[in-house]
Amino acid sequence: MTMTLIPTAKREAACSVDSLSNHGIHIFTTCPQSKDLDRREYVRRIIDITQWSEEFYCEGMLIYTDNSLVDPWLIAQIVVENTKHLMPLVAVQPIYMHPYSVAKLVASIAYLHDRRIALNMLAGGFRNDLIALGDTTEHDDRYLRTTEYTQIIRRLLEGDGATELTGKYYSVTNLKMTPPLAPELFPEILISGSSAAGMAAAKAIGATAIRYPQPAKFEAAERDAIATGIKCGVLVGIIARENDEEAWRIAHERFPEDRRGQLAHQVAMKVSDSVWHKRLSELGQHPLPEDNPYWLGPMQNYKTFCPYIVGSYSHVATQLARYISLGFRTVILDIPPSRDELAHTMEVFRRAMKPDGQLSR
Repeated sequence: MTMTLIPTAKREAACSVDSLSNHGIHIFTTCPQSKDLDRREYVRRIIDITQWSEEFYCEGMLIYTDNSLVDPWLIAQIVVENTKHLMPLVAVQPIYMHPYSVAKLVASIAYLHDRRIALNMLAGGFRNDLIALGDTTEHDDRYLRTTEYTQIIRRLLEGDGATELTGKYYSVTNLKMTPPLAPELFPEILISGSSAAGMAAAKAIGATAIRYPQPAKFEAAERDAIATGIKCGVLVGIIARENDEEAWRIAHERFPEDRRGQLAHQVAMKVSDSVWHKRLSELGQHPLPEDNPYWLGPMQNYKTFCPYIVGSYSHVATQLARYISLGFRTVILDIPPSRDELAHTMEVFRRAMKPDGQLSR
């Protein structure tokens, strides 16, 4: 019998991440987008990232959706077929399909593979995508629509008799789900929580509210004010090394300044009604102290859609621990560019936790 030995540092990081779920901390990675890769490389890249994610005990992987991308449910099938436990976190756009279709997909994957799916419920999207589909619904009303949509999915999958709902946007009568979903495979549900409407929707559907975080010191007051009683999480990128200088060198190499990207970001900000987009864009106009690891460069150059935390393992771990201590128990990581980079990120999580499972300070 052949035994594969895992290097001590990587084994410690993996074990530490595995223990995080026992303390109610859930880590997801993000799937690459089809528009960013050659078609011949794309499936192989998905498989690589899913297997790295599972190796380091991540709970699942976020799969984006918009008009320019491959259907996320087909990608979820690839994830399920190439992993043992990793949970696809499928972005669900209500204007793409009826809520019954989403519930049927969740139940069918569970029936065929005995696997759990997570749902990232969308209320918005790129403005031009929505207009192209004939959707001119206002920001807060889109959250009401997503709330009704998700309530139908929940009731169908809970399987407690026939589903009845009469709302502003959806109505169903005597609707049942077959095959029924086993209770232990009921999906984790997430939704954007950067606005008051998003937080209200999260509370109504029992979802985890995900936001693109501000620096931890700005999150404290808002977290206490609007998220009481609601599970919360963040979507963030991490670049960490043994020292700050090396981490920032790698960060600037990966996300160099791009004038064309900056212009695209400015155009997107003008047409977007997203609360998080405007808030982070405004924050970017006020530079932070040089020793602050919070970085908006990738977003400002239109390379990704979340802030980054950059610095030494210990420096980044301290910031991460602050977010977690504020109540952000779910962390969705940006797309990992390599297995080694994901290993560096997992080292941050290991250092954010003490040996007894408590947060480092």
